[in-house]
Amino acid sequence: MSEALSGNATTRIIALQGAESAAIQRLLAKFAARRKHEGIRVAGAVEVVSEGDGGSCGSLALTNLSDGAIIRISQDLGPGSTSCNIDPAGLAEACAAVERDIARGADLVVLSKFGKQEAARGGLGDAFRASIEAGLPVVTAVSPAMAEPWQSFAGGLSAFIQAEEARLEAWWIEVCDGNSEIARDPGPSSVSRSFP
Repeated sequence: MSEALSGNATTRIIALQGAESAAIQRLLAKFAARRKHEGIRVAGAVEVVSEGDGGSCGSLALTNLSDGAIIRISQDLGPGSTSCNIDPAGLAEACAAVERDIARGADLVVLSKFGKQEAARGGLGDAFRASIEAGLPVVTAVSPAMAEPWQSFAGGLSAFIQAEEARLEAWWIEVCDGNSEIARDPGPSSVSRSFP
C-alpha cells in the first residue's frame, strides 16, 4: 500500500483513506467542484448522507457530478428493520449514469467509494471498470476493511493516500502535468508539487 509514485509515471487511480466516510465524501465533492470550476469534465458520483432514521445503512443518495441529479440508493424496509437498506436498483441507475457520462467524454472520474457492493461485482463496479478502460484518472475512497478486495480489483493501477486536501491537490497537479489533454486553469496554487 505504497503512497509513492514511481519514476515519472503518475498513479492514475487514488484511493483515499484515514478519515471518516462523511469527511471523505465532503472532500471528494469539493475536489470535483474545483475541477469543474477549472473547466475539467468531471464524471462520477459522491454520497449524500441524510440525517434521521433510514435503516442500518442510513438514508443514502448519490449526487451525479455531471448534472447534479440526486439518485436515492436506499430503500424503505419497514419499521424496525435492522438490515442494510442499500437499494441495488438505485446503485445500478447511478452506475449507468456515470458510464453514460464517461462515454460522452470526461477528463476525471470521482466515485464515492469501493465497498462491499463493488467487491461483489455490483454497485458502481462497472463505472470503475469504464473509467479504467478509458484510461481516466480516478479518485475514490476505500476503507481499510475493503483494501484487499480493492487490491484484487485495481492492483498496481492504484495507490492509497491520506484523505487530505493538500495530498489530493498535489496528485491532481501531477496528473495534469503528465497529460497535455487535460486543460486546466494554471492559476496560482499554494499546494506543493511533490507527492505525496
